[in-house]
Amino acid sequence: MPTSTKYDLIVIGSGAAGIIAAIVAARNKKRVVILEKLSQIASKLKATGGGRCNLTNTLSNEEFMNRFGRDGRFMQDALKAFDHTKLVSFLEEIGIETHAPDGFRIFPTSHSSATIIEGLKKELANLGVEILCNQKVTRLLSTGKHIDGVRTQSDTFLAPNVIVATGGLGYPTLGAEGDGYNLASELGHKVTDLSPAMMPLKTKESWVANCRADTIAKVELRVDLKKHKKLRAKGDLIFTKSGIRGPVVLDFAREITPLLKKYAEVPVLLNLTKGKNEEQIREHFKKMLLDENIKSVGELVKTLLPEALAYELCKLAKIDPNEKYKKIEGKKRDKLISLLTWTPLTITGHDGFKMAMITRGGISLKEINPKTMQSKLIDGLYFCGEVMNLDGPCGGYNLQWSFSSGYLAGQLLR
Repeated sequence: MPTSTKYDLIVIGSGAAGIIAAIVAARNKKRVVILEKLSQIASKLKATGGGRCNLTNTLSNEEFMNRFGRDGRFMQDALKAFDHTKLVSFLEEIGIETHAPDGFRIFPTSHSSATIIEGLKKELANLGVEILCNQKVTRLLSTGKHIDGVRTQSDTFLAPNVIVATGGLGYPTLGAEGDGYNLASELGHKVTDLSPAMMPLKTKESWVANCRADTIAKVELRVDLKKHKKLRAKGDLIFTKSGIRGPVVLDFAREITPLLKKYAEVPVLLNLTKGKNEEQIREHFKKMLLDENIKSVGELVKTLLPEALAYELCKLAKIDPNEKYKKIEGKKRDKLISLLTWTPLTITGHDGFKMAMITRGGISLKEINPKTMQSKLIDGLYFCGEVMNLDGPCGGYNLQWSFSSGYLAGQLLR
């Protein structure tokens, strides 16, 4: 079996985390090889943001960490080393211009992931980083508490440093198979429960299929389970043929999918009226009823919501949308206003990892040094990106985390 002994660092995986780690190490005069199991590098990066590549965002490091929840502090050293300002500077240095058209999300000015990939490829080539595709790593080689290299399906590669940057289980069509989890667990690392995240959700209610034409802005979505009432999110929502999607759903799916493992169904409540409470909706109706052109209940609710959704909520309240509001009995009015304040839905499932953009769960953070990304169990073994048990909402969070953790891992300790 051919054996290579010339490398200082082996990087497993060629996503954002792996590439930036390789670049950093190579700039520090390390001999680096990237092992990629697919026929080309950066396949998942190419698909990021629908190909537009939302790289990061303009939040402060403190607020950025907060958006990741209770484990967000783990990122402190990585962000200090390479936050969004340093990422933008790095990209500019290798010839990639970026901007934030909405003042928050940062994109390449080309709005094409191809620009990012070509720039990174060029830098890898300039630094002499070797890239070997069609090399699936099957085992990490370790003697005692030190990493020695890796074994692939056809070769053995030796190095005193190995970075696992294999990503998660999302987008299996782009090569995601959970390789990193298996490799790490074989050396004693704990892998937490894994759930698909950042994806559409399915509902029990079929009426949602009648409301597919419009995006509902500023929706608040919260879980209606006693033990999980603190779980909530805000953002734009889109009804689909079988459920819900949109930014707020993509963000909130990371909270819902683990619950679906515990419960057959997860009840949620949606405020579809931009945060209005019952009293505010009643006041709104009183003002609207002064308009002589507004007579029916449907016309009244349409002042708050798109027509299709307005009519569906009337039906849920057992009200004819064409009926005059003043002729409706009090109980039905109360029911309608209650539905407009908090519309109930029941989440029943999802399409699994094949539709998931990221993975919730991963290699336990307790076994990784946040100052270096090195394993606490095996010297010379590092982790970065999605393979670790840390995930954030959509909006450039997860890609920035990949770059930051990869940058820190690439510094190496030996």
